[in-house]
Amino acid sequence: MLYYQKPRTIMMRHPTIFSQQFLPFFKASHSQVVYGIELRRHAFLRNFSNSPFLNKSKKRDILRQTGSEAISSQANSAPADPLDLTQLEHGIAAAASRLKDELSRLRMRGRLSTETIEGLRVQLSKGAKETAKLGELAQVVPKGGRMVTVLVSEENYVKPISSAILSSSLSLTPQHDPHNGLQLNIPIPPPTKESRDQAVLAAKTAMERAVTSVRDSRGAIHRRLQESIKKKIARPDDARKSQDKMEKLTEKGQKEVKELFEAAKKAMERV
Repeated sequence: MLYYQKPRTIMMRHPTIFSQQFLPFFKASHSQVVYGIELRRHAFLRNFSNSPFLNKSKKRDILRQTGSEAISSQANSAPADPLDLTQLEHGIAAAASRLKDELSRLRMRGRLSTETIEGLRVQLSKGAKETAKLGELAQVVPKGGRMVTVLVSEENYVKPISSAILSSSLSLTPQHDPHNGLQLNIPIPPPTKESRDQAVLAAKTAMERAVTSVRDSRGAIHRRLQESIKKKIARPDDARKSQDKMEKLTEKGQKEVKELFEAAKKAMERV
């Protein structure tokens, strides 16, 4: 038969003929011996995913992935640039932002907000335990200057609302509008000198905290620069340039903080 006549020679010289005539035979039987050589079916039906080419490709992918992870790890663990002043800039910006918020709250401390009036509890009837928020019974509208208007929803609520405002700790005296029976006009008294002085003192304390925060940010950068010179990480000339820039940024930050305080102080004294 054809597949018993030197199959190795046929396979090497005529691979197409061998695959057409001999492969069905090897598929049909588990193993055959030809000229003392055992040929097993799995040798011809090898899984494509186990080919040497794909194995090499997988190894390359693994090495590439491992290398990327190593580079990423080195980048994350790399020490900060001793000449980088970004940390100082962020510290100054954060100190100025906190000071702005504190000064804004202090300026509003001496002013009476509509939310404060709306939050008063109103006793709907004499001797009753049930109360309601003023904001649920009326609308509080600022009229500009030092006047607030209360627009009551129902006539029955006018007297209870007026009593609630008078008995509060806000030192307010509501007045009935002569043209509208459902309207109460409330003049807002100016802040006292004592309250203004307290607000200015609190603003100065907030400014001093901001200055200290800027100084602390500068100190951290200064220590890092000195350490870089000591360990010869940075050249003395480069470190000196960074230090000069650091001093200019610090001076600018402290100036900004003091200007914020002065502007807030003038606004508080005008109230």
